[in-house]
Amino acid sequence: MNKILFVSGIDTGVGKTYATGLLLREMAQQGLRIISQKPVQTGCLGRSEDLDVHDQLATNLHAKEEAEPYRCSYLFKYPASPHLSAEMEQICIDPAKIDHDTEELLRLGYDRILMEGAGGLMVPLTRNLLTIDFVAKRNYPVALVTSGKLGSINHTILSLEALERRSIPIERLIYNHYPKEEAPITAETIDYLKSYLAHHYPQTLWQEIAYQQS
Repeated sequence: MNKILFVSGIDTGVGKTYATGLLLREMAQQGLRIISQKPVQTGCLGRSEDLDVHDQLATNLHAKEEAEPYRCSYLFKYPASPHLSAEMEQICIDPAKIDHDTEELLRLGYDRILMEGAGGLMVPLTRNLLTIDFVAKRNYPVALVTSGKLGSINHTILSLEALERRSIPIERLIYNHYPKEEAPITAETIDYLKSYLAHHYPQTLWQEIAYQQS
């Protein structure tokens, strides 16, 4: 098991932050010493809002105080793709800085780090580096979050094929029942994606996140 699990989604707003928090809770309950990392967060000030959600959902994380300086390498005010938000603040995102922070978290003795990306797999971190290529270079396995939104079957399969093309391990596909769709759409999307996964990616774990009334 790779100690880093990269959590991405088929699109922005698909629920990967919520999924990351639930995975943290699940793994902590299994006895793992677990923490999350958000390498780049855009659209907020002070502290990563996504880390706040992780911590609210997984209250049993270990030694968060020691890990805090390394959990978010870059934080930008403007809500946009990381490369643009960074440029607006005249900052260049350095992958080596992210790697350094990951290594510091590993030195703290965590069994696993859940690293949540910004947006989808093809989001640019810099003008010359896509998120998916950052992941591929490090051979991180991926948890891909999908849903029943219109277009999700297309976006899911495109994402799976992009991962496979770069030989990135696909550890799990997580279906988020939020937002709630009509029953025929939900049932067919789940059935189709589960069948597709079983045929093309039989080693990939299928998981579902139950619909939560807001």
